[in-house]
Amino acid sequence: MEKLTTQEQDAMLAVWKTGEGSVKSFMEAMAPPAPPYTTVASTIKNLEKKGYLTSRLIGNAYLYAPAISEEAYKQKFMGSVVKDYFENSYKELVSFFAQKNKISADELREIIGIIEGKK
Repeated sequence: MEKLTTQEQDAMLAVWKTGEGSVKSFMEAMAPPAPPYTTVASTIKNLEKKGYLTSRLIGNAYLYAPAISEEAYKQKFMGSVVKDYFENSYKELVSFFAQKNKISADELREIIGIIEGKK
């Protein structure tokens, strides 16, 4: 699975939000200002070539649907980030954000609660 560009990630977020749809429906789900139609259409075609989307022809229009869930994408690429930048340690990842004041003590307690709830 190939890593997505920022433009492709934006398009995939719209696809995941919409589910199956047309280029126009994905544009409506994008944060304004959305890129031009031709740019989004090209991005959608690239995502299909990369295996992130499937398509089917209905009349004279294509409908696209995600071939991979948002959760599966996050799991794959967050794992790569942790491995490549944080010595394969989620503790190092959380510590990094705590030191940069990007995560609060309340959020950390909430995370601990989630972890303890799974035991």
